[in-house]
Amino acid sequence: MVDETGLGDHLADLAASGQRFAVPLAAERIRAHGDQRRRRKQAVLTSGGVVLTTALAVGVLSLVGLGPKPAPAALRPTAPSTSRFVPPTPAPGEEYASEFGYVYDVVLLEGDTVRFTVKQLRTGVVHKVTVPRQTPVEVKHVADGKPGDMRLGELLGRLGTGPRWVFAVDYDGEGRIQSLREAFWLTVR
Repeated sequence: MVDETGLGDHLADLAASGQRFAVPLAAERIRAHGDQRRRRKQAVLTSGGVVLTTALAVGVLSLVGLGPKPAPAALRPTAPSTSRFVPPTPAPGEEYASEFGYVYDVVLLEGDTVRFTVKQLRTGVVHKVTVPRQTPVEVKHVADGKPGDMRLGELLGRLGTGPRWVFAVDYDGEGRIQSLREAFWLTVR
């Protein structure tokens, strides 16, 4: 096929002229250029290592924490306490907030109150709670597989002395327990 535009010839002439006027680099310039590339590569690798180490250190510190955190301003300590428990607060627009935990050691106290122990599932924090005996409880497996509503006082003998039954403990905006709901899907039987 014939090149009608003459482009191929023009490009061949241009390449030939470039070869005539090109001066090969001196060996010293080639070495200097290679050294510069090696230094740049080393600097990139070093800075990448520093960034990776810094990111890893920040990640570890964020997981471990940087020491004791001050108590939230909303809490009013009434007496020194060893418990790390803080009642959950409802989200804006919500009536209740819940914590999931094992409920056990239910004991009838004087009057019409019941005390029980809650071991939080997420954190493992254990705390004791005192509520009215008539606190409503939604149950399923605790009541032999029959879903229904009961009062906490009716469960005195059923919840045992160790962690077995998981409940969602519902708190109102003032940190008071309003009800318990058996989280039967989390209970290992």
